[in-house]
Amino acid sequence: MSTKRELYRDPKRGKLAGVCAGISDYFNIELWLVRIVFVTAVLLAGGPLFIVAYIAAWFILDTKPADVAQADAQKAAHVGEVKAKVWQRGEPPRKALKDLKEFMTDLDGRIQRMETHVTSPTFTVSREINKL
Repeated sequence: MSTKRELYRDPKRGKLAGVCAGISDYFNIELWLVRIVFVTAVLLAGGPLFIVAYIAAWFILDTKPADVAQADAQKAAHVGEVKAKVWQRGEPPRKALKDLKEFMTDLDGRIQRMETHVTSPTFTVSREINKL
């Protein structure tokens, strides 16, 4: 099941109007990278065009609804746990790598258990019964 993504401005995460933050969310790219690309484009490839495009996006795009922002925050809390530990808490790299290794080992075990279940005869029989 795929969910339809919408492009919104995110003024809470933005510096000016949240257009770069909205683009970051939509394409699932780091916010700092979108900002650097935008500033580089303004400086090197025709500033007025990109500035007008930013202002147009500011007026055209809707502000991110609170329920979407809350869902994104919950998803980011789960996905960016290792990053948050490293960058926000000043955790030493060895500790961060150890945490990452533990996380990946746990994930590998879960995938192995899921693969064992999916390839089992019980799963195949159950799937065939559900097709009836």
